[in-house]
Amino acid sequence: MTGVAFCPHPPLLVPEVAQGAAPELDDLRAACRVAIRRVALPDTPILVLGAGDRSRSYGPTARGTLRGYGVDIEIPLGSDDPGPVELPLSLTIGAWLLRETLGPNNGASGYSIGSGDAHPDRLERAVDCAAPVALLVMGDGSARRSTSAPGYFDERAEAFDAGVAEALRTGDAAGLRVDLGRAEELLAPGARTWKAAAHMLAGGTFDADLLYAAAPYGVGYFVAAWTRR
Repeated sequence: MTGVAFCPHPPLLVPEVAQGAAPELDDLRAACRVAIRRVALPDTPILVLGAGDRSRSYGPTARGTLRGYGVDIEIPLGSDDPGPVELPLSLTIGAWLLRETLGPNNGASGYSIGSGDAHPDRLERAVDCAAPVALLVMGDGSARRSTSAPGYFDERAEAFDAGVAEALRTGDAAGLRVDLGRAEELLAPGARTWKAAAHMLAGGTFDADLLYAAAPYGVGYFVAAWTRR
């Protein structure tokens, strides 16, 4: 792994979805672009890792859609060549961030971690963890950070998110192996993706920079860039 960018995947990152509220997340969008630029090296493939209904690989021509969020947009993962509309939300937002940051034909591929399937065996069979590749890891923190949050307030949510933020700030891959049961209770969909990424990053040493950690709308969002020493 040459480097890792960690970003969240709220649909509101896409201005057409956010509409009048789009400026509220300008700082988050900017941080995501900085993280991606830091880890995207010339001639190094990009793999987007995110949660999905099932575990599977996606090629560069795979597309995601935001039709379910009121915007008739299809977003290719890494190539403008025609491909099926099949990406889960996490990879769809990852595709949008890559397109905005690196351009449309960036060659990225993807892998989704299915519900209840953060075990590394299937990921190892699909991805060569020893190959030179830049990771874009998509994951949200708890959606229970305030009374206006989608999951309402849970007093455990802030400490949970603080642990994730500290792991991202220090480059501690082991710290991303969060308790999946607790994460489910706290509505933190990034947990299984972080756990899978932690397995891929085990044994590596990284310079880490936490670029964003906040909870707009009561949901924890983090952006970080890790570069291999």
